[in-house]
Amino acid sequence: MNFAFNEEQEELRSMARAFLRDHSSGEQVRQVMESELGYDPDVWKRIGTELGWPAVVVPEEYGGLGLTWIELVALLETTGEALLCSPFFSTVCLGGTALLVAGTEEQKREHLPALAEGRLRATLAFSEPAGRWDAAGVQALAMRDGDDFVLTGCKRYVPDGHCADLFVVAARSEGSAGEEGIGLFLVHSDTAGLEVTPLATMDQTRRQAQLGLCEVRVPAGAALGDPDSAWPALRKVLDLAAIGIAAEQVGGAQRCLDLSVAYAKERVQFGRPIGSFQAIKHKCADMMVAVESARSAAYYAGCIAAAEDAALPVAASLAKASCSDAFFQCAAEAIQIFGGVGFTWEYDPHLYFKRARSTEALLGDAVWHRERVAQLVFDS
Repeated sequence: MNFAFNEEQEELRSMARAFLRDHSSGEQVRQVMESELGYDPDVWKRIGTELGWPAVVVPEEYGGLGLTWIELVALLETTGEALLCSPFFSTVCLGGTALLVAGTEEQKREHLPALAEGRLRATLAFSEPAGRWDAAGVQALAMRDGDDFVLTGCKRYVPDGHCADLFVVAARSEGSAGEEGIGLFLVHSDTAGLEVTPLATMDQTRRQAQLGLCEVRVPAGAALGDPDSAWPALRKVLDLAAIGIAAEQVGGAQRCLDLSVAYAKERVQFGRPIGSFQAIKHKCADMMVAVESARSAAYYAGCIAAAEDAALPVAASLAKASCSDAFFQCAAEAIQIFGGVGFTWEYDPHLYFKRARSTEALLGDAVWHRERVAQLVFDS
């Protein structure tokens, strides 16, 4: 398969890289990730109003651009290169995708226009203290009370949960198990009983939060689709989000390779650039192979998502496993090539190393996804 971006897609990537060079440099990332919000509100506003990134895959009838996951993958690769600190991934790939996949027409018309303009920050609250990414990991309860639902439980590792305006919460009916009885519910950040606690994380470039659901009451209209049969839609949301993370990881891995090659050319040891040593050459060559293999997997998964092909679950897990391994390998090798300074605050490799580790665990690690591929192939 000879894959190449068309002229419009290349222009989107070029414009994104130009913007990120000015607004997400290594120095700016360090400043922003230490702020209270963890991102620059002015930059986020420009991303929504001027660049239109949150609107990429939102259909035109809801105020979006009506593009595909191919364009979104191309864009996410550039944000991964720059370690963009913003609620872009959580809003578009998690909260927005949940609305697109599972939401009713009324819910889409109510929320997607604001999301497309960057005025609404949304995310998905799926994972719980057990850290599982399958249906059995959903233990929060959604109990019917008249015309309402009452949600109880705890959600952890919610991306950008500290600043989200809208949460899509996964919960199950009492007495249900496995894939049965799972529902998705829209919960606004100011809803009574919702307790949001920012978490201390290794990767400061993407904040996470814990959600306490203390008898959170939501109306029946807050349920996305059937409140007892949302697992197929939720699984699709998680697969699409995994492709988004994979695209980010490809960008991060490529930047690790670029940083390593540039440093190997300028760092002199024993009277010659360290890039002339065979050991360094081998490391860089192995990194390049890993990056290109991961990029192929991510691009293929993006094409499958755009075509709404039935192979989405396998393609998503293959991409997530491959890209997680490649990003961590490249980040670790970058630190080795940089030596002791690679983990000092002034240099960038440690930032990518931390992002590599956090994105590896998010939405399931490589081992989990490889086991899932094996099971999917066996079942077919």
